[in-house]
Amino acid sequence: MGATIERWLEAERDQLGLWLPVGLGAGITAWFGLPDERSWLWFVGVAAATALLAWAVGRGGRLGRAIAIFLIAASLGCLLAWARSTEVASPRLDRPMVTTISGRIVEVDPLPARGKVRLVVDPDAMPGLPPRVRINVDQDGTPNGLAPGARIAARVRLEPPAGPILPGAYDFARVAWFQRLGATGKTLGPVTVTAPARAEGGPMRWLDRQRLRLTDHIQQQLRGSTGGVAAAFVTGDVGAIADEDNEAFRRSGLAHLLSISGLHVTAVIAATMLLTLRSLALWPWLALRAPLPLIAAAAGAAAGIGYTLLSGAQVPTVRSCVAALLVLGGIALGREALTLRLVATGALVVLLIRPEALVGPSFQLSFAAVTAIVAFHEHPAIRAAALKREESWPRRLLREFVVLLVTGLLVEAALAPIAAWHFHRAGFYGALANIVAIPLSTFVIMPAEAAALLFDMIGLGSPFWWLAGQALHLLLWIARTVAALPGAVAALPGMPNGAFALMAAGGLWLALWRTHVRRLGALPIILGAAWAIATPAPDLLVTGDGRHLAVRTPDGALHLLRPRAGDYVRGQLSEASGVQAEALDLDALPGARCNDDMCAAIVPGGGRRWHLLASRSAYAVDWVALTRACGWADIVVSDRRLPRACTPRWLKLDRAALARTGGVALWLRSGTLRAVRGDDRHPWQPPSHLRHTRQPLHADATGGSIAAASFRASRPKIETR
Repeated sequence: MGATIERWLEAERDQLGLWLPVGLGAGITAWFGLPDERSWLWFVGVAAATALLAWAVGRGGRLGRAIAIFLIAASLGCLLAWARSTEVASPRLDRPMVTTISGRIVEVDPLPARGKVRLVVDPDAMPGLPPRVRINVDQDGTPNGLAPGARIAARVRLEPPAGPILPGAYDFARVAWFQRLGATGKTLGPVTVTAPARAEGGPMRWLDRQRLRLTDHIQQQLRGSTGGVAAAFVTGDVGAIADEDNEAFRRSGLAHLLSISGLHVTAVIAATMLLTLRSLALWPWLALRAPLPLIAAAAGAAAGIGYTLLSGAQVPTVRSCVAALLVLGGIALGREALTLRLVATGALVVLLIRPEALVGPSFQLSFAAVTAIVAFHEHPAIRAAALKREESWPRRLLREFVVLLVTGLLVEAALAPIAAWHFHRAGFYGALANIVAIPLSTFVIMPAEAAALLFDMIGLGSPFWWLAGQALHLLLWIARTVAALPGAVAALPGMPNGAFALMAAGGLWLALWRTHVRRLGALPIILGAAWAIATPAPDLLVTGDGRHLAVRTPDGALHLLRPRAGDYVRGQLSEASGVQAEALDLDALPGARCNDDMCAAIVPGGGRRWHLLASRSAYAVDWVALTRACGWADIVVSDRRLPRACTPRWLKLDRAALARTGGVALWLRSGTLRAVRGDDRHPWQPPSHLRHTRQPLHADATGGSIAAASFRASRPKIETR
C-alpha cells in the first residue's frame, strides 16, 4: 500500500504544492473553531509532533514529507491567526453609553439609500472610551467637510459591537475586532466639523478622499440605484443601492458584480494593456526596437495596483490583483499563468496578510469560484472543447455558449454550500443570469463608464453616461426579473459544521488532484449534502436579548412573538429557520393566547405538545399569576429577570440565562439546544459559564432553570456554534 501511495503522489507531484495554502487555512480554521488558548496550544503541539512523526516514519518518502509539510503549515496557520488577533487587539466598550466625543475621521462611507453617512472615528482619549468607534449620522444633518482627516464633535450613543443574535447568524463582533472597532452607535444631534481635513494626510488618506469624490461625481451623473451600481463598479461603494435592489442582486446570483473583484480588475488591466499596446504601436521606430508586450504588461500592472488601492483594497480586490500580477508575470516569462498555482499563490498571500479573511464569505466565495473555473478548464476534455478551431460561426457560438453555461452551472454548484452556510439560501438561476450580465458589465457598462469619466475632463461625457445608464437599467431589470422568478431562491436552515466541512474537503480534493483519485472527493460531498439536507430546522428560536422569539410549525410557517419586530430581526429569524414566507404573529398560532404583556402557546414537537410562555412587554405582571403560569409551562422565555419561584418544567430562558448563552435554537424532537456562546474564549466573545452536557431530554422532564447555569432533572443537550 505504501508503494502504491508513493506512485500516486509521484504522479501528482506537480499538485502537492497546491495543498500548502489548504494546510495554512486548516490551521486558521482550527483557531477560529477551537474555544480557548489551551485547545489552540494542543492543536499546534499535536500537529507539530505528528509532522515530526510522519517525517521520521516516512523515511524520506513523498507521503511522509507531504503529511509533515501540511501539518506544519496547519500549526503555523493556527499561530498566525492567534498572532493576528493579538496584533489587532484594542479596548472595547463594556456597556452602552451616551457621551460627547471629539476626534478625527478615519473613514467616510456614504449610505444615501438608507439616508445615512457612516463614519469611523478615532476619538480623543476619554475614560472608558475605546480608541476607535463607528457612528451613523443622518444624511439630513450632515455638515459640509466630512472627509477622512477632518475633526468632528458630536453627542452619540455607543454600544459594544453586537455578536450574532442567533446560532449561525452574522457575527459583527468578530469582524469589528479585526477592524479595531471598539464601539458602534449613532449621533443624537448635529455633528460639528471643528477642523477640516488636511491635505498632507498621507497617500492612503489622499486615496480615500479621491474615492469619495469619484463616488459623489458618479452618483451626480446617475441617480438612485443606477448610480449606486455605477459607483460600485468603479469604487466599490454600494451605499446608494436601494435595499430591495441589493436583495435582487443577491437572489439572482449577481451580487458578485457589486464587489470589486476579478471581473473588474481584469477589465481595467486588459483595457490598459490594449490602449498602451495600440498607442505605442503607432510609433514604428519604437515598435521595432522595444518589447511592447512587456511595456503594456507593466502599464497594466500599474493600473491594476492603482485600481486596487483606489477601491479600498478589499479581500476580493487584493486576491484578484495578486492573481492578475502573476498572470502578467507569466506572460512576461512566456509561460502559461492561468493555473491552480496562481490561485494557490493568491490565497497564500491573502492568508498571510489577513488570516481572518478565511472565515468570511467574500474569501470563500471568490476563491471557490476561481478554483472551480480553473480546475474545470484544466481538464483535458474541457480544454479540448474550449480550444479555438476553424469552424462556422454558428457552431462556434453554440460551442462557446455550452462551455460557458456548463462553467456557470459548475460555479453555482461550488458556491451553493458556501451560500447556504453563510446566508441560509441557495439560488438556481444564477448561471443563466450571469451569461447575460457578465458580458453586459464587461463590454458595455465598464467601458462606457471609463469613457464617460475620461471625457468628463473636457465636459463631453454626457453621451457615455447616457449609454452607461441604459445598460445599468438593463442590468437592474435582469436582477429584478430573475429574483422574482418562482423558485429563484431556496431558503435553508442552519447547516451543521461537520456537513460544511465535509463538502469543503470533498470540493478541494476534487479540484486539486488530477488523477482518478480525485473522484473520491465526491463521497464527502455527497455525505455532507445528505447530512445538511437531513438536518431539520429548529422548532424554536430566541434572540440573545430575549425580546424576540420565533416558533416554526410543522407546516413550515413562522410565528413571531412581537408583531412589530424590525426587518433585520425578521430576516435573521427567517434565515435561521429556513422560511421564506412572510412571518405571522404568535397570536395566529392555533392554541395561542396572547395579550399585551404575555403569550401562552402550545407547540407540537417530538410526538408531544409543549407549553410555551413568553413575555411581551417590560411591564410588571401579577406575581401569583406568573408563578402559576410558569408551573404550567415547559419553556419560559423573557427579556426580564424572572423570580426564582418561576420554575417551568423544562427550560427557563430569562435575562440572566440568555446573558450566559446568547441566542438559542431549540429542536424539540431531539431535545437539543444550540447556543451562541458556550466555552468560547475568543477575544471578541464575552465569557460564558454554560457547559456542555450530553444527557438526552425525556418528555416527562420536571423542573428546569439555567438562571444559575444549570438544569434540573433531565437536561437538554447543549451545542455551541
